[in-house]
Amino acid sequence: MVRFPFIPREEKFFDLFEESARNLVRAAQLLAELLENWENVEERARQITELEHHGDNITHRIIAQLHATFVTPIDREDIAQLAHRMDDVMDFMEGAAVSLVLYKVSQPTERAKELADILIRVTSEVSKAIPRLRHRKQLNQIPGHCIEINRLENEADAVMRCALGELFDHRVDIAEVIKWREIYEHMENATDSCEDIANVLEGVMIKRA
Repeated sequence: MVRFPFIPREEKFFDLFEESARNLVRAAQLLAELLENWENVEERARQITELEHHGDNITHRIIAQLHATFVTPIDREDIAQLAHRMDDVMDFMEGAAVSLVLYKVSQPTERAKELADILIRVTSEVSKAIPRLRHRKQLNQIPGHCIEINRLENEADAVMRCALGELFDHRVDIAEVIKWREIYEHMENATDSCEDIANVLEGVMIKRA
């Protein structure tokens, strides 16, 4: 395909993706802090909801920019996919925080803390990978981040299985089982969505290489 270097590339997409990635890391950190220091639960959950609203705003800005831009730095469908997958991660983390308040959880579990720690690490890996898109010479560094994201997603799967098994092994009240199963699923789904981000990034890397 003939390339026209004089056509300006739209850099705003990269700025917005990086802003979204930082927002994910902050939400994961707040969720982990909430579970580690079990106080002011409603206020901390509200802060995560505010970050979710900010994430929604970033997603809307990306899509609006997509409609307004003729020449995009990466494929249009990849831009939309990346925006929506990052939005999914935030939605699931916020869902976990809201459920903690909604279900009046008395104390967090150690498994929830483990999943929150994984969320910090996996969103941080996403935040490291996203800026690579801006620089063609750094594209070959994306697979390393994706491998780590996939490893962390597998780690979250293992924690999730142990967490569910413990709920039944300990003969927890059925209401508690239902509450924690939903909370665990929100957190594990957030790591799954990070893996979806990695898949999009790998596809973009191949196209831009």
